[in-house]
Amino acid sequence: MGTIKNFEDLEIWMISRELVNLIYSDLRKCHDFAFKDQITRAGISSMNNIAEGFCRNSDSEFKHFLNISKGSSGEVKSMYYIAEDQNFISQSVATERRERIQILINKISMLMKYLKSSK
Repeated sequence: MGTIKNFEDLEIWMISRELVNLIYSDLRKCHDFAFKDQITRAGISSMNNIAEGFCRNSDSEFKHFLNISKGSSGEVKSMYYIAEDQNFISQSVATERRERIQILINKISMLMKYLKSSK
């Protein structure tokens, strides 16, 4: 992984952490507890899979966990459409969150591509 020694130093982990905090903040007043639980779990899964994969012993395992993280990020992005449609959050907030999540997905994809090419 080059000079990065801790998962906390990964930009994708920092972004995912920020997104988890935004999910909690955005949905603090949401009373659909099943929805809130699901989107929160997906966000946490994205963040934690980056950390878990980084702490594994190989680039191929890291790539596997990044793939899971990317999928969980896609789930969060999709759920922000539901949050918008159900008026849990405003359209502008939902759009901004989906854009941030897409940036995260793109950065995860770039790291996965790098790990594949570094073999």
